Amino acid sequence: MPVTLAGQLVVAISSRALFDFEEENRLFEAQDDRAYMQLQLERVGVPAKPGVAFSLVHKLLAFNAKSPAVEVVILSRNDPVSGMRVFRSAKHYGLPIQRGVFTRGESPWRYLKPLNAHLFLSTNEADVRSALGAGVPAARVYPHSARASDAHPNEVRIAFDGDAVLFSDESERVFQQAGLDAFQAHERDRAELPLAAGPFKPLLEALKTLQNQESAAMRLRTALVTARSAPAHERAIRTLMEWDIDIDEAMFLGGLPKGAFLREFEPDFFFDDQTGHIENALPHVPSGHVAAGVTNVQATKI
Repeated sequence: MPVTLAGQLVVAISSRALFDFEEENRLFEAQDDRAYMQLQLERVGVPAKPGVAFSLVHKLLAFNAKSPAVEVVILSRNDPVSGMRVFRSAKHYGLPIQRGVFTRGESPWRYLKPLNAHLFLSTNEADVRSALGAGVPAARVYPHSARASDAHPNEVRIAFDGDAVLFSDESERVFQQAGLDAFQAHERDRAELPLAAGPFKPLLEALKTLQNQESAAMRLRTALVTARSAPAHERAIRTLMEWDIDIDEAMFLGGLPKGAFLREFEPDFFFDDQTGHIENALPHVPSGHVAAGVTNVQATKI
């Protein structure tokens, strides 16, 4: 029988998102890739420190205790020589990662398609935008984000923004063009009309499968953390109900800064489409920018 990843949650991740290679990366930026490769070779037996997305990956892989449920693949601009250290570091921490693609400076995003990846995490913005353009949920990881709390060792905690992440940017466009009052009226009048899917709906659906495989060893807890407030909250909730997807917590913050609320939720990762929200969150929790929706289209034009 051919090998297949069908039925598993597939996470593709760059080496800098999984491990702390910031010192090595500074050498790469200051000199060239050969000096970087030599340093990685010299340190091949030295486990790299955990990176921003390490906790998320470590916990997701715990769902494999009884049967294959999650596959994590290294998808990296690193070279194959540096890849040896990545795999050795994974082994050191007990991460059962066996697959990887190393492209030595070339963009690796095209390999997401044959992997049928449900999520791509990378520190490279161009790769993330390419992945999103191809329909793969993806986020740019900020290496200087806070690391995840260790307060919930048996629970994967993931927080999502709503508009332009879980949902389409339809409502965000109304807000950008006509302001808050028009946005609230738009959402109130369409409260029973489900929002179109955003770029991260496929990940949410894949996570639903994991929720059905929860055990005492590992559970999944999700949160919607959005700038929406009443009456716009109802359309978001009804949309999730229409999708038959359960969210454990919902925070309708009406524009309040998200960072303090995320600090209390303590997610292993937080996804948002607006860099302002990310900058507010990253001193508290691991954070990733989803370069999707009207806000990011505007940003590219500035």
